[in-house]
Amino acid sequence: MDHGLSRGSWLPVTGMVICLLLCGCVVDLVLAQIRYSIPEELEHGAFVGNIAEDLGLDVAKLSARRFRIVSGAKRQYLEVNLENGILFVNEKIDREELCERRPSCFLHLQVVIENPLELYRVEVEILDVNDNSPSFPWSEFNLDITESAAPGSCFPLESAQDQDVGTNSLRSYQLSANAHFILNIQTRNDGSKFAELVLDTPLDREQQKKHEMVLTAFDGGSPERSGTALITVTVLDANDNVPVFDRSVYRASLVENAPRGTLVLKLNATDLDEGSNGEVTYAFSGHAPLKVRELFSVDPYTGEIRVKGVVDYEKSSVYELYVQAKDRGPSAVAVHSKVLVDILDVNDNAPEVILTSVSTPVQEDAPPGTVIAVISVMDRDSEENGNVDCQIPNNVPFQLHSSFKNYYTLVTSEFLDREAVSEYNITITARDLGSPSLSTRKTILVQVSDINDNPPRFSQPSYTVYVTENNAPGASICSVTAFDPDSNQNAYLSYSILEGQIQGMPVSTYVSINSDNGNIYALRSFDYEQLRNFQILVNVTVNVFVLDQNDNAPVIISPLPKNGTMATEVVPRSVDAGYLVTKITALDADAGQNSRLSYQLLQATDPGLFSVALYTGEIRTIRRLVEKDATRQRLVILVKDNGQPPLSGTVSIILTVVDSVPESLSDFGDLTLSPKPPSNLALYLIVSLSTISLIFLVAIIVLTLSGYNLPPFASLSQSYCYKVCLTPESVNTKLLYHFRPDNLTYFASRALPNPTSHNTHCVVHKAREGSHY
Repeated sequence: MDHGLSRGSWLPVTGMVICLLLCGCVVDLVLAQIRYSIPEELEHGAFVGNIAEDLGLDVAKLSARRFRIVSGAKRQYLEVNLENGILFVNEKIDREELCERRPSCFLHLQVVIENPLELYRVEVEILDVNDNSPSFPWSEFNLDITESAAPGSCFPLESAQDQDVGTNSLRSYQLSANAHFILNIQTRNDGSKFAELVLDTPLDREQQKKHEMVLTAFDGGSPERSGTALITVTVLDANDNVPVFDRSVYRASLVENAPRGTLVLKLNATDLDEGSNGEVTYAFSGHAPLKVRELFSVDPYTGEIRVKGVVDYEKSSVYELYVQAKDRGPSAVAVHSKVLVDILDVNDNAPEVILTSVSTPVQEDAPPGTVIAVISVMDRDSEENGNVDCQIPNNVPFQLHSSFKNYYTLVTSEFLDREAVSEYNITITARDLGSPSLSTRKTILVQVSDINDNPPRFSQPSYTVYVTENNAPGASICSVTAFDPDSNQNAYLSYSILEGQIQGMPVSTYVSINSDNGNIYALRSFDYEQLRNFQILVNVTVNVFVLDQNDNAPVIISPLPKNGTMATEVVPRSVDAGYLVTKITALDADAGQNSRLSYQLLQATDPGLFSVALYTGEIRTIRRLVEKDATRQRLVILVKDNGQPPLSGTVSIILTVVDSVPESLSDFGDLTLSPKPPSNLALYLIVSLSTISLIFLVAIIVLTLSGYNLPPFASLSQSYCYKVCLTPESVNTKLLYHFRPDNLTYFASRALPNPTSHNTHCVVHKAREGSHY
């Protein structure tokens, strides 16, 4: 495609703009090449080309796809407007500064587009404009010419220099009108031109001692530019012979970077005259450029040419030295010769690694093939010395792909894991193929950015917490700790308790959790007698066990006072020692040692008459009763648990001593004192209890079958225990009702007296919770 230049100043280069599109594929990258041509010295914002249109890209997606251009130049001469895709001049370009006098000058750009990755190579040719005029090293030249010089003799003149190239460079010379001299224009091997002054007619010193002429140099630009110098010729008396070089052209080879003072070659010119007229001196002629005079020196007496400065192959591979020789006699005439010095390249330049684009950090879930960096390498040496190979270590999840010559892309070769490696120091080694080989290392820091790919992990699979009952509401009961290997916001943890119920109430009414640190707090005071354990979920199971505290005093359930008076019992006067008068029954709602009860006689009318069993609470006679014993005996029994500190309760009993037992009570005595079957009263009690239980169970079954929803108190999940204890010594029948279903274990764990040993008959009945009697 051709891009015409619309501005008037671009007309000379219209038609020279050529864009070549070359497409190729390398490791899933779309690679192409496009070329533009622009003149130098364009102002900022000047149009170069619609690069988006030329590459077939959607302008609307340039920003989203991170469209960018990278260049190996030290300055960003060109830029792209992402809103319209136009490539424009960002900074004025001076071709002479950028490429010196090289015949062609290019800016090499690489276009990088992501999602998907596409790489384009763009070459922008910088065309020369005629912005430099030819100039002479001196504004005036002085020549001494003997009057005996023959017509046709040539005298070299200082060359003019023009920084422009091509048609804009030096084209010709012109000499002002005069009677004796004409110009002879010569062309060097590199195409540059120089002029020689040729004597056209003989000189006569007696007629005219000096001749002045103007030498003008013209370039080929449009408009044409020029420079001038004044030539003054002084006519001298005759000096018969001039020096003669043994060669018209000398040639030598020199290794670049040769030390100062290195001998390049030795000039040799002879003069047939004698004395001072035959002594030859050497020097650079006026054709020698200033750069040559800075690099080499000529010994005026020996003709030795030696290295004076730093000779660099990369700047020039051959140098032309114009030298002259003349004798020391009067009216000496200089003769000229040319020396060609070929510079031999050595591998003296290590490769340069330039990071033209780096995309870091890279997300750890970036797919393989994600571009991390675009790298360009260059080596100023030539041939094998300038061929470069790049490598990275094998133990990193990255690869180097070569898109164009001396251009590489660093891409991921596999998925990254920030939790395993959070950053990589990738060393790029660029090595040339010279001998000995030179290398350069450059390190790229690639940071891996985090994604939320790890769930929080708790420090243990489950937690077991023990909390003593009667805790203070708001107190911390435990703390759960989790960690997340991710970073920053992805590692910030917020704790919460999952929804659930405890005894029919939301778990949030029992406990709360600090969302920042995982501390769990009790919102209420726990009661072991109501709640012994519960479970909460914080993505991990927390088992909370409530520990019992001795917060319940023993409760006397038998014997009970009647009609607001103390409990009473009847004791026959005729009983023997060890007679079971009654049994104190107490319950403690606590558990373990806190519910273990002991009994002791706290007060008694006659302390030597009755005793209380320490653990059973049985009150027995110590001795037989005698006539003088009081008929009313008052006992105060202390019931104490085994908690710390212990809690206790007391019960007062009035024992009445009688001479004879009522007949109804005698039947109870006959029940145990003789082997005959139990009395009718015991039988009636057993039958009554059995009947009531049977009726209750039938009622429950009927209600269940009829689909009636039982109230909570009718739940069948727990059991009650009933005990009927009948003793022949007691005048009362003891019916023990155990209200707390969990205390069945308590009774089961106690070593109750053997009924047969005390002539006691016990009936134990278990009924479901919710039964009412």
